[in-house]
Amino acid sequence: MKKIGFLSFGHWSEYDAYQTRSAADTLLQSIDLAVAAEEIGLDGAYFRVHHFAQQLASPFPLLSAIGAKTKSIEIGTGVIDMRYENPLYMVEDAGAADLISGGRLQLGISRGSPEQVIDGWRYFGYDLAHGETDADMGRRKALLFLDKLAGEGFAQPNPYPMFPNPPGLLCVEPYSSGLRERIWWGAASDATAIWAAEHGMYLQSSTLKYDESGKPFHIQQAEQIRRYKEAWEAAGHQRPPRVSVSRSIFALVNDQDHFYFGQQAGSVDKIGMIEADKRAIFGRSYVGEPDKLVEELAQDEAIQEADTLLLTIPNTLGVAYNVHLLSTILQHVAPALKWR
Repeated sequence: MKKIGFLSFGHWSEYDAYQTRSAADTLLQSIDLAVAAEEIGLDGAYFRVHHFAQQLASPFPLLSAIGAKTKSIEIGTGVIDMRYENPLYMVEDAGAADLISGGRLQLGISRGSPEQVIDGWRYFGYDLAHGETDADMGRRKALLFLDKLAGEGFAQPNPYPMFPNPPGLLCVEPYSSGLRERIWWGAASDATAIWAAEHGMYLQSSTLKYDESGKPFHIQQAEQIRRYKEAWEAAGHQRPPRVSVSRSIFALVNDQDHFYFGQQAGSVDKIGMIEADKRAIFGRSYVGEPDKLVEELAQDEAIQEADTLLLTIPNTLGVAYNVHLLSTILQHVAPALKWR
């Protein structure tokens, strides 16, 4: 059995074919889609976070709004770039959003992806420590975020406060119990997946990873997941691990589906470079009639290893069409694969 959610990049632009012409369109439609996804039985609503782009960026207002309008669906990110974050302020925002949702946040965080601008985190007021890389900074901030999510007091109280303090050191408020155990790390390499396991974070593995062996994407990703699970067990955590993988899966059941995605049928993995010096492998899209999808997806080793599948969606095509895409997978593909 698998949890199945959607993952939205939250694009908008003033293209005639887009249903999302503005940031307001994208934000409001994201809320509506999460509500509709819950109604059709989907398990999760996840959103990308990209700065300096016409895409979703600040996640917590959106997550809070979705949390207030839904009752059961998991609400998450994939991923928040920690280079841009103030970890303590993020603890406050995340705690508030989690309380509003009744404890349904599943926050994906990471070092982040290639940026729209050079060292964009500098414009947000952050800089590297001596001898530190930006990847080091992302992990340092992530560990501080995790530490403060635990809710233990660390700040010396003012002896003459505006309002009475409880005894002892103070922590960041609002505190949401259990959120520390619902943090995921987006890992592009085997090493960072192992690091995530050691620090008690769940694993998010996307549609690309560093090409570390030359094997097909789904096999490399499955090997990454197995190494993560081994590291989790070795670390002695008392709760079971969780792993999500993202996939672009489009079932062709009508003329509109064929028009939008038919030309992508038969796609294959691709090799490319990210950040100029890192060879990466990009996973294929799955496009075809439902019976063909069932046959092909049954061979995807990484999906078999994961407990959560995030379906990437074309949010620019509007809420109604995306509900159709997601419903088709739930009705015609997931049961045949025993995902549901």
